[in-house]
Amino acid sequence: MSPLTASMGSTTDLHGSTSNDPTRLSLKPCDVSAFRHMSGEPASKRPCMMKIGTHNGTFHCDEVLACFMLKQLPKYKDAEIVRTRDAAVLDTCDIVVDVGGVFDTAKNRFDHHQRTFSESMTTLRPNKTWETKLSSAGLVYVHFGAELLAKILELPRDDPVTNIIYDKVYENFVEEIDAIDNGINQTDGVQKYRITTTLSSRVGNLNPQWNQTDVDVDAQFRKAMEMVGAEFMDRVLYYKQSWLPARDLVQTAIKQRMEVDESGEIVCMKEGGAPWKDHLFSLEAELGVSPPIKYILYTDQSGAWRIQCVPVRVGSFENRLSILEEWRGVRDEELTKKSGIPGCIFVHAGGFIGGNKTYDGVLEMARRCVKQTSS
Repeated sequence: MSPLTASMGSTTDLHGSTSNDPTRLSLKPCDVSAFRHMSGEPASKRPCMMKIGTHNGTFHCDEVLACFMLKQLPKYKDAEIVRTRDAAVLDTCDIVVDVGGVFDTAKNRFDHHQRTFSESMTTLRPNKTWETKLSSAGLVYVHFGAELLAKILELPRDDPVTNIIYDKVYENFVEEIDAIDNGINQTDGVQKYRITTTLSSRVGNLNPQWNQTDVDVDAQFRKAMEMVGAEFMDRVLYYKQSWLPARDLVQTAIKQRMEVDESGEIVCMKEGGAPWKDHLFSLEAELGVSPPIKYILYTDQSGAWRIQCVPVRVGSFENRLSILEEWRGVRDEELTKKSGIPGCIFVHAGGFIGGNKTYDGVLEMARRCVKQTSS
């Protein structure tokens, strides 16, 4: 696909300031195990063969993440980060993100603020389905993400695990940053409450307040890179070390569901705490599971048993089939008496989870709930 290009024009971008005073940041390679040792050592004291350009002034999560990702790559690991809006200075950089009014991969220019820019993961990678407009973080991830993940995971770029984790990290980390930076709402309706603790919000809070003076903005930018980088690395490694291994467990549990209950709507996860939701939805489709699974049974950390409802979709608080209404908000002996099932511990007032002291008890709770559809 031909890259979009646009004239640089004014050095003012959508982030505001027209200041042309360049600010150079010297950052050492960001090793997640040594983030606290990141330094502002002057570039003159250690040679930097490459330069990463981004805008100065107020910083945002997208260019912070873009810079972090680039500095994990061998080519840019010793690069100097130059924060400026001066076009002449940007022209001296080896790669430029989130400033300059140009998206051109051949020139290593990755800005998304020009009016003609409308790229998404779908337009740049036709085999992908995400349509959210990309920020500088998404642009860097699209073009360098596979190489970056292969390095972190110590796997080939075309390894199936690398490809799976590439998609999950975009869907559950980078896309959110793209959307927030581009001002895209999560829903077309009126939100019932605000979420103000996102990674993007926390990066924004590291900028100087309007009435603060004598703040070292470059030091705050380094602090933002430390925070964003730690969360990015944590997410990548989580998918490799915890999320992906759980797939086999969920698949086995689904295939054995008829041994749990003849309805086929109850699954027992022998390993409590394993992340199951993503895998369950994808495996249901792959295996042609019908009727849909309604409840997951598993043990908690104390060894007691839990019943948890399957949501209608990942991220939803609506259940396919909630626990019986008359049990909700009731506990212990009162719940045991009301249900007639020994060993009951609780049912949450929201009807999405409950507990019992034994497997037989929690299974009976699930069976009673399944029967509500035929009563």
